[in-house]
Amino acid sequence: MIPLIIDTDPGVDDAFALALALASPEVDLRAVTTVFGNVPLASTTDNALRLLELCGRPDVPVAAGADRPLVHPHPHRARYAHGSDGLSGRASTLPTPSRAPAEVDAVTLMTEVLTAAEQPVTIAAVGPLTNVALLLAAHPSVRSKIGRLVVMGGGLDVGNVTATSEFNIWSDPEAARRVLVEEDLPTVVVPLDLTLRCGVDLDWLAALDAASQVGSALVGLTADYQRYYQRMGWQGTVLHDAVAVAEAVSPGLLTSTSYPVDVDCTTGPARGALLADRRSALISTESGVDQRRRVDIALDADLDRVRAFVLDRLRAL
Repeated sequence: MIPLIIDTDPGVDDAFALALALASPEVDLRAVTTVFGNVPLASTTDNALRLLELCGRPDVPVAAGADRPLVHPHPHRARYAHGSDGLSGRASTLPTPSRAPAEVDAVTLMTEVLTAAEQPVTIAAVGPLTNVALLLAAHPSVRSKIGRLVVMGGGLDVGNVTATSEFNIWSDPEAARRVLVEEDLPTVVVPLDLTLRCGVDLDWLAALDAASQVGSALVGLTADYQRYYQRMGWQGTVLHDAVAVAEAVSPGLLTSTSYPVDVDCTTGPARGALLADRRSALISTESGVDQRRRVDIALDADLDRVRAFVLDRLRAL
């Protein structure tokens, strides 16, 4: 079994990511922690509770985390893509939570889960990295309990908030730099460069809709999200966070390459950009860049296999 913590800001694609983890028999989902992001913290936390209820797992503890970035205010939410409540305005159609959030905060819950774990725990971070940065800063002793960190974030050749920056990293670049540059954990970053290529079409959504009540409910959350991608020329939707969780529950599903990385924390037009040095090893070494921390960046995959993997798991719910 893969012990797993999901740190998330639901979010339509986060909803599919959570459901995928719950549908994966090799996963032991130990906790869900929430963070500001697509919508404010109160909404992301309520959405997480409702999604666990939908999937029949209200027993998984949920703890609310950071409601703002480490340094600068969050400029805006992502209602333009995810709707007013983060779930296309349809959060209220999901079951009412039968449990309240944990009395402890997200960092405390993560620390408790990691401290108690008898084997390394995977953390799938599919929102801004504020909670993870705070965890590693305040509780450095738990680093040894983290087997792998899988992050949905960044875009090497494309952004979705600015020309260079992806939403999760851009939402708190200082936290992202702390986690991706200053720490030393086995890390896989799943960027827009790959997740956009893994987009699912209307037939894929129809197959999930017909599979079960849970599948139908998930597809029902995508209305605003689909309209956003239709404006970009895609008939269907893009499940960014589910692609990252697919790698968390099935290591090696995505093909990764190791690069030295940095995060732009300036206040200029490239703020929030994930910078990977893709030059030859010789040039990187001679320039001293190769001394920086390297992370694995997932830039390729068998796209049909990824889509089928997510669909087959979700249909089983």
